[in-house]
Amino acid sequence: MSNDFDYAHSNKNVIWMSQNTNHLPTHSAVQEAIRKSSDEREYTKYPLASGLPELRELILNDLNLPEHDLHITNGGTEALYCLMRHIQPKGSEMITSDPSYFVIHKFAKLGGAKCTDLPIYNGNYRFDIEDIKNAINPNTKSIFLIDPINPLGSTYPKDEKRAICEVAEDHDIWVIDDITYRDFAPDHHLAADLLPEKTITAYSVSKNCGLAGLRVGSLVGPKDFIKDVRGTMVSDLGINVVGQRASIAALETKPEWLPGLLKTARHNQSLIKGAVDKIDGVELPVYPSAASMMVIDISKHKANPQDVQDKLLYENDIFVRAGNYVSARFGENFIRVSFSIPTPEVEKFVDVFPKVMDELS
Repeated sequence: MSNDFDYAHSNKNVIWMSQNTNHLPTHSAVQEAIRKSSDEREYTKYPLASGLPELRELILNDLNLPEHDLHITNGGTEALYCLMRHIQPKGSEMITSDPSYFVIHKFAKLGGAKCTDLPIYNGNYRFDIEDIKNAINPNTKSIFLIDPINPLGSTYPKDEKRAICEVAEDHDIWVIDDITYRDFAPDHHLAADLLPEKTITAYSVSKNCGLAGLRVGSLVGPKDFIKDVRGTMVSDLGINVVGQRASIAALETKPEWLPGLLKTARHNQSLIKGAVDKIDGVELPVYPSAASMMVIDISKHKANPQDVQDKLLYENDIFVRAGNYVSARFGENFIRVSFSIPTPEVEKFVDVFPKVMDELS
C-alpha cells in the first residue's frame, strides 16, 4: 500500500478518489489567509495551545454548541487518538462497526481496549439499535458513531440517533460522534443536541473545507470534560498556525462556497451512479451518499477490489481504495470512491471504470 501512495504522490496526473479529500474550490479568502500568515512569519513561534480564539468561536458557532468547549488538534484523527487514551483504558470496550474508520479502532486497541466491530454491511448500512444493546456490558465505555459513515455514506435519521443516545444515557457511557462528513449530509443531526452531557464530537476541516493537508480539527464536548482531557492532549504547543488561519477564513466564508460545492458533489455522484448502473454485477449499496464518498459493491462481479484499485491507479492514474482498508469482514465486496473532486476528473473515472471492469471480468 505504501508503494501506491508513493506513486500517487509522485504523479501529478493522479486523480485522488482514495482518501475522501475535498479538491473542490471553496473561497479565495483561504489562500489569502495562508499568504498573509506566511508573509507575517507567524510560523516562527508556537501558537496558543488552546487554539486561536476566532477559530474556537467559529467551530462552536458552526455546530451551534455555545455551551460546550473544545480543544484544537492536528486534524480530527489526532483528536480521536487522544480521546482513546483518555476514555478507553485497558480492559474497556467500545461499540464499533464494520465497515468503519479502522484507524480509531487501532488507537483504542493500542491502549488495551476491545472493539466490537458489529457488522453493518446489510440492512440500512448503519448500526441496528438492538445490536448495540446486545453488545453493551459492564466494560463498555463508549459508542463510536461515525455519521455520515465512512465508507458507506449512510447517515442516521433523528429518531435512530436519539435511540442510540438514550441507550448511552441508560448505561452512562459516552457517544463519540465523528461528524467529519456532516456538511455533505442534507439532513444531519448532532448527538450533542440529543445527549449534550455525554457526547464528544470529533470535528475536522479536512473534508468540508478542503484543508486535509493543513491538519486542523478539534475535540468538542462538555466544558468539564474538555478541561479534564486537555492535559492529556499531545498538542500542548499548539496547532499549525497557518492551518488555523486558513480554517478561520474557510468557516467565515462557508455560506458563500458550501452550496455550490454540495451541488457539484451531488452531480458527481449521479455521474458515478450512471456508470455503475450499466455494469453487470456492480451496484451502489447506499445511494445517494450523505458523505463525500460511496461504496461500489463488486461482489457479484469476477473482479477483485485490489485488482480494480491497481488497474485504475497504475494504468489510468485514478486512485480509489479497495474495501479491505475499511472492513475486515466485507472488504472483498467493494471499492470506495470519493467524488469531492472536479467534475472532469469524475467524468474520466466514469469513462474508464466500465472498461476496467470489463477487462477484469
